[in-house]
Amino acid sequence: MIRSIYIDTSVFGGYFDKEFDADTRQFFEKVINDKITIIISETVVEELKTAPDNVRIFYESIPKEILKIVNTTDEIKVLANKYIAANVLTEKHRADCRHIAAAVINNADIVVSWNFKHLVNYERKRGYNAINYQENYKIIDIVTPKEVFDYAK
Repeated sequence: MIRSIYIDTSVFGGYFDKEFDADTRQFFEKVINDKITIIISETVVEELKTAPDNVRIFYESIPKEILKIVNTTDEIKVLANKYIAANVLTEKHRADCRHIAAAVINNADIVVSWNFKHLVNYERKRGYNAINYQENYKIIDIVTPKEVFDYAK
């Protein structure tokens, strides 16, 4: 059973994106109704500051009792650096590495994103999890909102 989900910034934006809105809205409805903890990092909070107004307003509407904002600790920075050192991503995409590191270190059950280039990508997932395994961290799945739940139930 999923109890906590790390969500990156793209999921909040997906709520208003014509390509992703139906799946994203269904995802948030399930998360909110089932009171599943949403974990976001300081990185997400910073990225949302420059998001369009409707995205920021939606984020602010998330019930505070299910929202957990985690600090970017030294442990997160070190793990993100290891992803970069292993060429999972380049320095330019450090924020994406921090998303995964924050999820892993804060024991999220799963990472949810619409970022196909840097997160929801077979080769990237293998890279992140190779480092996680090597460093004795948990293996984590990274999926889109569409893949998390059986919405047909």
